[in-house]
Amino acid sequence: MSEIKESRPIINSELVESMTQRLIDERSLMNLADFFKLFSDESRLKILYLLTMNEMCVSDIAATLNMNQSTVSHQLKTLRNSRIVKYRREAKIVYYSLDDDHIGQILLQGMLHINDFQ
Repeated sequence: MSEIKESRPIINSELVESMTQRLIDERSLMNLADFFKLFSDESRLKILYLLTMNEMCVSDIAATLNMNQSTVSHQLKTLRNSRIVKYRREAKIVYYSLDDDHIGQILLQGMLHINDFQ
């Protein structure tokens, strides 16, 4: 006779209910949509993936990605203004990194999701 395994919910139902109540708020939905729009640009995604590995300056990012420095600077400004990346200044050089671990986790989850369907 085979054993029946009890299925457990992947996500805590109380957490889902709490999140749902907060997401119903129109402003929260707009903010979430704006947040995900930041990940919709291929140049920004390339920059973010680089920054998951190391903090880098604009010239190193541009050289690694074979992009124009002004393009990289523009994308970093957008990401910085949205608190996706942060920077620190060392003399005349500005180094960029992800603002927090959540950003890297979001990128990883996105990659895991799309690779499941390829």
